Amino acid sequence: MTGSMWRSVQGLIGRLFPASYRWPAQDIRLDHRLLHLVGSIHMGTRDMQPLPARLLRQLQKADALIVEADITQGGSPFDDIDPREPLERRLTADDRSRFEALCGELHLSPTMLDTLPAWQIALMLQAQQAQRLGLRPDYGIDYQLLQAAKQLNKPVIELEAAEVQIALLKSLPDDGMALLQDTLTHWHTNARLLQMMVSWWLDAPPRQPRIALPSTFSSALNDTLIARRNKEWRDRLRALPAGRYVVAVGALHLYGEENLPTLLQQ
Repeated sequence: MTGSMWRSVQGLIGRLFPASYRWPAQDIRLDHRLLHLVGSIHMGTRDMQPLPARLLRQLQKADALIVEADITQGGSPFDDIDPREPLERRLTADDRSRFEALCGELHLSPTMLDTLPAWQIALMLQAQQAQRLGLRPDYGIDYQLLQAAKQLNKPVIELEAAEVQIALLKSLPDDGMALLQDTLTHWHTNARLLQMMVSWWLDAPPRQPRIALPSTFSSALNDTLIARRNKEWRDRLRALPAGRYVVAVGALHLYGEENLPTLLQQ
């Protein structure tokens, strides 16, 4: 049997007899590498702690934990950012009105954010939204996995590192204004998406990777923040040495168009 025929048979077996987990996850075999792909949420609820015992057994058997970035290391990634011109010169009148309304809802001072880069303001607003929904960083799945890996003395491999992620945000056109505008425009849709991802952990994850997800990014942002990174991670994961790995990436990278599991199996 040729290699391509064998991969086709493996794919058919995987579709007919998919591994069933009560958290968003999928097993991918790449020759002598077995990946347990976990759809992480970077901020979680108290009910998402502790991690499922079956997931911890996966980690115990693994040769390493792979994450987007080791968020337990280093200081603030937002140090040494030069001030920008006031937001009233950068936002349209409609977006400024939305921004001020959200600041009032979140009890934030607009002047505190006024000279920050647009991408940083977007991230801060999104973090505040997650906290209002009851999510906390200490309950995040990747944070809990990192803590468990340290207790088990498992190596941690970063797909990007925090510095790379910040560099990506800094490289967005117009200082990430599109990210801020999308955050303001799709505020309630993003809240529903967060609640959906929490339900994947507390209730039941979707069984099919190509599901319809609420759109919270423009197509250009989606390409930069999701699709392009999925392709880079695919190449990194394919280059791993033989072994077993638990791979924790943001849950949105496992679903929708050009998702990571599909790219790995192509």
